[in-house]
Amino acid sequence: MSDQETGLEIAIVGMAGRFPGAADVDELWQRILAGQETITRFTDAELAAAGLSEQERRHPDHVPAHGALADVDRFDAAFFGYSPRDARLLDPQQRLFLQTAWTALERAGHLAGNPDRLVGVYAAAAASGYLLHHLFRNPRLDSVSEYELMLANDKDSLPTRVAYHLDLRGPAVAVQTACSSSLVAVHLAVQALLARECDVALAGAAHVLLPTGTGYRHEAGGIMSRDGHCRPFDVRATGTVGGDGAAVVVLRRLADARADGDPVYAVIRGSAINNDGRVKVGFTAPGVDGQVAAIRAAQEVAEVDPATIGYVEAHGTGTELGDQIELRALTEAFGGAAGGRCALGSIKSIVGHLDVAAGVTGLIKATLALHHRVVPPSPYCTEPHPELAGGPFRVPTTAQPWPDLGTPPRAAVSSFGIGGTNAHVVLQAAEPAEHLPDDERDAQVLVLSARDADALDEARTRLAAHLDANPDLPLADVAYTLAHTRRVFGHRLVTVARDARTAAARLADRDSSLVRTGVATGTQAGVALLFPGQGAQYPGMGRTLYRTEQVYRAAFDRCAELLRPHLDVDLRTLLCPPGEPVPAAPELDETRLTQPALFAVEYALAELLRHRGVRPVAMAGHSLGEYVAACLAGVFTLPDALATVAVRGRLMQAQAPGSMLSVALGVDEVTALLPAGVEVAAANAPRLVTVSGTTAAVAAFAADLRGRGVACREVRTSHAFHSALMEPALAGFAAHLREIPLRPPAVSLVSNVTGRWLTDDEATDPDYWVRQLRRPVNFTAAAELLLGERYALLEAGPGRTLATLVRQHPAARGATVLTSLPADRTPAGEDDVVALAVGRLWLAGVPVDWPTGRRRVPLPTYPFARERHWVDAYRPGPVTVDEEAPDAAAPPPTAPAVATVPTDEPYEVVRRIWVDLLGVDEIGPDDDFFELGGHSLLGTRVVARLRDAFGVDLPPAAIFESPTPAALARTVADLARPAPAVPDGDLTDLLAEIRALSPESLARELHLARHEEGNSNG
Repeated sequence: MSDQETGLEIAIVGMAGRFPGAADVDELWQRILAGQETITRFTDAELAAAGLSEQERRHPDHVPAHGALADVDRFDAAFFGYSPRDARLLDPQQRLFLQTAWTALERAGHLAGNPDRLVGVYAAAAASGYLLHHLFRNPRLDSVSEYELMLANDKDSLPTRVAYHLDLRGPAVAVQTACSSSLVAVHLAVQALLARECDVALAGAAHVLLPTGTGYRHEAGGIMSRDGHCRPFDVRATGTVGGDGAAVVVLRRLADARADGDPVYAVIRGSAINNDGRVKVGFTAPGVDGQVAAIRAAQEVAEVDPATIGYVEAHGTGTELGDQIELRALTEAFGGAAGGRCALGSIKSIVGHLDVAAGVTGLIKATLALHHRVVPPSPYCTEPHPELAGGPFRVPTTAQPWPDLGTPPRAAVSSFGIGGTNAHVVLQAAEPAEHLPDDERDAQVLVLSARDADALDEARTRLAAHLDANPDLPLADVAYTLAHTRRVFGHRLVTVARDARTAAARLADRDSSLVRTGVATGTQAGVALLFPGQGAQYPGMGRTLYRTEQVYRAAFDRCAELLRPHLDVDLRTLLCPPGEPVPAAPELDETRLTQPALFAVEYALAELLRHRGVRPVAMAGHSLGEYVAACLAGVFTLPDALATVAVRGRLMQAQAPGSMLSVALGVDEVTALLPAGVEVAAANAPRLVTVSGTTAAVAAFAADLRGRGVACREVRTSHAFHSALMEPALAGFAAHLREIPLRPPAVSLVSNVTGRWLTDDEATDPDYWVRQLRRPVNFTAAAELLLGERYALLEAGPGRTLATLVRQHPAARGATVLTSLPADRTPAGEDDVVALAVGRLWLAGVPVDWPTGRRRVPLPTYPFARERHWVDAYRPGPVTVDEEAPDAAAPPPTAPAVATVPTDEPYEVVRRIWVDLLGVDEIGPDDDFFELGGHSLLGTRVVARLRDAFGVDLPPAAIFESPTPAALARTVADLARPAPAVPDGDLTDLLAEIRALSPESLARELHLARHEEGNSNG
């Protein structure tokens, strides 16, 4: 039976969480398989440090156990835009859930803030013990309003806080049904997806019990365990143990998930919720009837026979009454199933009872069991509960293969809340996704980014370890996931490889030349491609690309086929011969072959770059290279461009031989020294010019220059290009061009002739292209134009000729200038160099349109910087030496009342208010309030304090109009300055003018004045 035939068809595409003893869901699964309990046993010293008196610690009923999370006082505040001060006020449950929600979306491969996809949030948190025990009535926080405290700690604000920080546009709903909250959240998210209220849904919860590190007092008949162990469905069970954690699942409609290549861990086939009502002993007691009704309702929605369900993740608290009622309800709901056929378990035996997060944590356990096709063990259950005898359930003590029940593997999850809200979910294993084979010849570009260098380094380490541990991962899927499903930050890394093992090795090698890092400035205007001309060629150029890159090979083959009528040689034979080393190709220096060969290589390379996501916004070429640019911009069709280049090369080779010389002078200096028979052929750089002419004249000029101490070098060539020796070729070339249709360029091109943007009239004029053959190449002006426009420049051709020329310009300092083929004239590693060039563009901040069509795969997620942001619980009494010791992470002492500060120093007053309210010690005059973590609510506090300090009528919007201390101080100073006195005579004149106004005019003037005042006050 297909997972798409019946049921709800909601896919679980991502999971994330932090649990006692497990930093993520993968580590949780290892703990589950090992049957390893993760409950913390507190030492006497830890209990004392948590504030328990010796009498409390020695009480016979005190149990020093809890499923504790490490570092609940830590949070990556800057990542989410919080100031240190606001981070300290924020409930740790909300901090934990924020980071977990982000991680879950990354694990699912969905980019936070995608405007094309509605993402809903259904979330729960427990009542804030942080507010109750650490913040409320804490005299150290007398500058914090009750409204701020409630806003930062109210559990109702959890989902909307996530929606705000992750920029999610779907429903954001707080769910509160006690222990069943998170599984109820899953049910509500499922319903929202079915109703198409959202496209993706996050469902989960966070729970942190405070004060931490204290354990609990066991009460006979209560819910908490006598010995600090939770043993669901075992006769030794005496109750549960509390635990802290956060868990989130990401849900999508199955059809959408399959279409987008999402990882599907399991499919929700049915879910249901209800309430016991009054059909039970008391409000806090569970009820058989309600549980049976919820389970059966979910089975009916799923359209599955309970006999086909191989595992149930139970609520399983280990309490005498709770286990007994749950077993009775399950037995009745699963009536008719064979004895002991269905396995039973509860995650609470491993991590404790996570309160509102318990249900979704159980869902994650069941999902992992289906995903791995393993029935998880419950090794604690050595004496099964009598209610299990003869019933359909068993509690396995070892991990077992999933039973074959004649259907896809199925599981179910229950969660029951105090007060009677019951939830049940039926799951089915996902069918394997269709495999997309990797093309092992393609070099993949892997990209990473982070907010700072430390986080980037940690991300690199994690990815290397993950790829090393999973060498069979399709690297194309890894590259796709990294490029398309991660938020892009300023600190960046790029590497290239063909398989996961190689990628892992390169990432682990801190000296690898194929791993580059950098900081994107965001100032690039886009990428401009540069196409070199004759002289850049070498034997075997592009040969490796032809063998390894399908896109390059297809483009080159097309050029070679179109050139066959114009040449007496197949370019593939010339440039891509078999064997090693690459044989010499002296005929490649013949202009009639050089120019078509360079064109084909550069055109195919540009097509490969386009396939890899490089979308040029401008192009320029050097002599022949301008034809490649013009063809890609649509001036020529490819057949016409190739025919024209072939004609051009043939005509130029037919001319009288000559020589060329490269001179290390500016064009004006060279021009002043030119003898007869020698002329400027190209202005290549500010102090690099190529001259051209007869061999004798050029040789004499070279001798003259060297006598003057001017550096010069003969150019390896057979002809004097761009000189008078080319004029006999012009007529024939013009005749050919008049037969070629020319179109305006669709991409901006730079003219070789003028060094300015090529106009439509020039591009479509055959005479322009004739002049382009004869006139000097003005590349230095072209480079200045592109550098002035702040383009990233990528040389799309063999070698690094043009990149070297560009870097000689002063404006190139700090610019991105890259090459895309090896500069050492050997074809080895061409594919890696091209791929790395694309990555280096992205590294510099150039947008790259990465290839699509692959599947998302789970990868390591963002490494949050966990810094301490915490307000210690206030304990009245004498201050100890330790309490007086400075704590960089503790809230700063309340600033003295600003009214005591001299009012003739507004800047210092503003700065001190910001230090107090933002919790940031170092604030400069031009720092932005909002970039430091400020917000509108805190802005009103700033304005209120400044009003009190200076007695000025400061507008509420002043913080928006003057967001820096210097600007805000100037605003305050202007308002505090006394108004100039009005001389009596002027006042008399003013009163006379008012009396002269008609009632209508006076009313109009007053209205305008009131309107202006309203505007000035925001």
